[in-house]
Amino acid sequence: MNQELQQLIEGLNEDLSNEYGAAIQYTYSASVVSGLYRSALKPFFEAEVAEEMQHALYLSEKIKSLGGTPTTKAAEIPQPTDVKDLLEATLQSETDTIERYEKRKKQAENLGLTELVVKLEDLITDETNHKEEIERLLEDPRLG
Repeated sequence: MNQELQQLIEGLNEDLSNEYGAAIQYTYSASVVSGLYRSALKPFFEAEVAEEMQHALYLSEKIKSLGGTPTTKAAEIPQPTDVKDLLEATLQSETDTIERYEKRKKQAENLGLTELVVKLEDLITDETNHKEEIERLLEDPRLG
C-alpha cells in the first residue's frame, strides 16, 4: 500500500473515531440537557445521533474497501452539563469535523478517488448544516 493511501486510511479512521464520538456526544447531550431548553434541545440532539452513525457506517465501509481496518474506538468527548456549554462543545466538534473532512477531501483528490471526494462533500454539507443550526441556537440571548 502506498504511503498516500495509508495516510488517507489513517485520517479516515480518525474521522470514524470522531463520528463515534459525535454520536456519543449527542446521546449524552440529549440525556443531560435540562431546564426550559430540554423540550426543544433533547429531540434536536437525538435526531443527530442517527445521522452521525450513518456517517460512521460509510467511513467504516470505505476504510475496509481501501484496504484498512476500521477503528472501534470513539474519540474522547467533553461532558458539560450547562446548556450553553453543551452547545459550544458541539459547535467545536462540528467545526473540527469540517476541517478534517476538507483535509481528507484533498487527500482523496490526490489519489483520484472521485466517489470519496463527492461523499466527503456531502458530509461537509451535513456537518456545515449542523454547525449553522448550533450557531443559531447559541444566538439566544438567554444563554448569555
